[in-house]
Amino acid sequence: MTLTVAARGDAQRAIDTHVPALVEQLVASRITAGDSTLWGAAAEAEASIRLGWTQAVSVSRPLVAEIVSLRDQLTERGISRIVLCGMGGSSLAPEVITRTAGVPLVVLDSTDPGQVATALGEHLGHTAVVVSSKSGSTVETDSQKRSFEAAFRDAGIDPAERIIIVTDPGSPLEQASLAAGYRVFTADPTVGGRYSALTAFGLVPSGLAGVDLDALLDEAEAASLPLAVDSASNPGLQLGAAIAGTAPLRDKLVIVADGTHIVGLGDWIEQLIAESTGKDGIGILPVVVGIDAPELASGAADVQVVRLVADARATREVADGEIELSGSLGAHLLTWQYATAVAGMLLGINPFDQPDVESAKIAARGLLDARPEPLPAQFVDSGIEVVAPAGLLGSASTVRDAVRALEAALPDGGYVAVQAYLDRLAHPELEAVRHLIAARTGRPVTFGWGPRFLHSTGQYHKGGPARGVFLQVTGTLVDDLEIPDRPFSYGQLIAAQAAGDAAVLTEKGMPVVTLRVRDAHGIAAIIAALS
Repeated sequence: MTLTVAARGDAQRAIDTHVPALVEQLVASRITAGDSTLWGAAAEAEASIRLGWTQAVSVSRPLVAEIVSLRDQLTERGISRIVLCGMGGSSLAPEVITRTAGVPLVVLDSTDPGQVATALGEHLGHTAVVVSSKSGSTVETDSQKRSFEAAFRDAGIDPAERIIIVTDPGSPLEQASLAAGYRVFTADPTVGGRYSALTAFGLVPSGLAGVDLDALLDEAEAASLPLAVDSASNPGLQLGAAIAGTAPLRDKLVIVADGTHIVGLGDWIEQLIAESTGKDGIGILPVVVGIDAPELASGAADVQVVRLVADARATREVADGEIELSGSLGAHLLTWQYATAVAGMLLGINPFDQPDVESAKIAARGLLDARPEPLPAQFVDSGIEVVAPAGLLGSASTVRDAVRALEAALPDGGYVAVQAYLDRLAHPELEAVRHLIAARTGRPVTFGWGPRFLHSTGQYHKGGPARGVFLQVTGTLVDDLEIPDRPFSYGQLIAAQAAGDAAVLTEKGMPVVTLRVRDAHGIAAIIAALS
């Protein structure tokens, strides 16, 4: 089935205004045909090698039999647990696909020592690992690969029997993996990471975990023809216009699952939209929320609510100013990709590059090389060390006061980003902070687990409108974990990633407050202080 788009208010007016012109310009058929001129001369070179996702269904079909065959072989050898090591687009799509299908997949997209140790320590004898990276140079994924190789060897298991690689053809990772005897799947190199859901990056880990890949591709294929046709009923044109064509722009896209059968889709949309549009000082900030989120009733002029609902019947009554979407998972994946490409056109940006992602990586590498002492705390409250630039906190002496001072720095049209560099599986309760701050400030609040979000909203934070204030929550090194054949540990790596990102944000003039906790008691104290 195709995606149903229903809208009212500014979003519907944007559809009425922009879709006729998009149809007249043959935008849908030109995207499908790989026309790289649609986003302007500056984007043409990048766009020319990034439109393969429009043909992903047909290109990926032959992979299905290979994936199923390997899954059967692993099952015969007693493998019942699949771990995915990957970041950004390499992990977010498989996470949505497997959660929606109800099949288990361990997604390791963290450098937190505790989270890595848990993934390494559970049922290793029955585990196979998918390592997904376009180049293989991603520091998180490379570190995880090294750890699993060492763990398998220590257990007397040949890593070549348990590790599967997904990468681009000709990448250094492909060459090294073939030499090591690993099974390698190569993906279409003309597809960027965040657009790769229906390529080998999305399909290999999902299929090995047990997902019916043919059914998923059938869903996407059913949606593909309406998306390629230059028609006012094209859902990709409608959605792109609705999210990027409002005037003035409602640039905070509040996404809520409200009846949909799809699990976790908002996190995948978040990366696609934020990393594609957040650059050149403009962009759309996705804000993934629950059904009781304050943002849904805020009435803020810069907020656009998108509800993911159960079916087309649910879209017959849409609240004023909202967008409601219904459809299959495959239809959602492909339609959002078209809509993002259309949004890039309307915003006047290149939706296929990520020019500001590298800055935080460079800063983290510099800190790993230099190993400076951590920035001193301004004060300690309930065992929580509070760190901030001089002058930001004023006379604050408690966590509550420090967060209030950060909130007071919110500019007009601003947002709060909560960034937790901790084990997301062990401390899900920390996500309550998002709701508490949103209720008090009346402004959109995002929540991201680090370093996962660096490959998602990190681009928007540094390349989009400079209207954010940032609350980091980090851990202190208690139980660290070494990375084989690396001069730094996981604890040192995640600390450098947090400090590096904070440094880049501060250099760009955006306020950052860091709360350093020692254990779960510190997390509970933060929640209590903000309640």
